[in-house]
Amino acid sequence: MAGFFSLLRRIYLSLYNWTVLFGWCQVLYFVLKTLNESGHEHVYEAAEKSLLFAQTAAVLEILHGLVGLVRSPITATLPQISSRLFLTWGILWSFPETRSHVLVTSLLISWSITEIIRYSFFGFKETFGFTPSWLLWLRYSSFLVLYPTGISSEVGLIYIALPFIKASEKYCIRMPNKWNSSFDYFYAAIAAMGIYIPGSPHMYTYMLAQRKKALSKSKRE
Repeated sequence: MAGFFSLLRRIYLSLYNWTVLFGWCQVLYFVLKTLNESGHEHVYEAAEKSLLFAQTAAVLEILHGLVGLVRSPITATLPQISSRLFLTWGILWSFPETRSHVLVTSLLISWSITEIIRYSFFGFKETFGFTPSWLLWLRYSSFLVLYPTGISSEVGLIYIALPFIKASEKYCIRMPNKWNSSFDYFYAAIAAMGIYIPGSPHMYTYMLAQRKKALSKSKRE
């Protein structure tokens, strides 16, 4: 019975990884195509559907960790996916004024390359039981450049959205109301920016440690 469930797990995770990989490949394709043909102002519009699909699908990775399908710690997975969803839905989707900025292009290129490498890595691992050495190296080295460019783009876009958030008062809850409470999305966005200050170095340090561990293990094998 254990072997049967192990097989089901591998089939499910293989399908999940290859499907989401396809979504991110579409994102990168539409970004580069549009950037070449129309300029960065139209990048988001071209890649929106693929982006919403691929990034929202990552919610399942939190569930994977919670139920034990994967060994990735929730403490590392949850903050990263939460920040990505906030940018995807809470900033870009919610405030169209931000979509034509050049930082959208740098964000989507950084995200898509990172995720194409990551989902390819896990796709090979679950489907074939191994990962090519060059893909292992990319998995644990590409973040050295792509993480800073992605994080910078994320923070920049939140900052750019702040005036539009304040002017629209979207997602704000004002008193009086039946819940006797209030919520200001503008200050929530500022707080989210503040979280990047301790969060980014912590995540980068964590990934450096993972890189050292994975590459040293690869050399021994």
